[in-house]
Amino acid sequence: MISRIRHGYASHADADAYESLFRTEIIRRIQDRRIPGYRGLHLLRRDLGQEVEFATIMWFDSIAAVREFAGEDYEAAVVPVEARELLSRFVARSQQYEVLVEGGSQASGAVPQLHRRAVKRD
Repeated sequence: MISRIRHGYASHADADAYESLFRTEIIRRIQDRRIPGYRGLHLLRRDLGQEVEFATIMWFDSIAAVREFAGEDYEAAVVPVEARELLSRFVARSQQYEVLVEGGSQASGAVPQLHRRAVKRD
């Protein structure tokens, strides 16, 4: 499994609007693409004082699935125009990580799953 991480920053005045856009439009557009190997995402938010940081973590089965989402230059950040208007800045390159361990919550007693698939960087 591959985890794709992207960071963006918004002013306090635009942070709620960005979050709303993400929840109501961006997630739906990604889902509507029905990308084989796309497994979902998380949007994280953190107040940094002068600005608000957003981290998007997406989950894919493979780098091929990431390429289907992002294109041949799969490390390039995918940020729709209307999101760019609400962000004061964003990191232009996303990071892709091979997921090695998935852990369950302590309450569930789930045993972590180990992933031992090699990732090829074409």
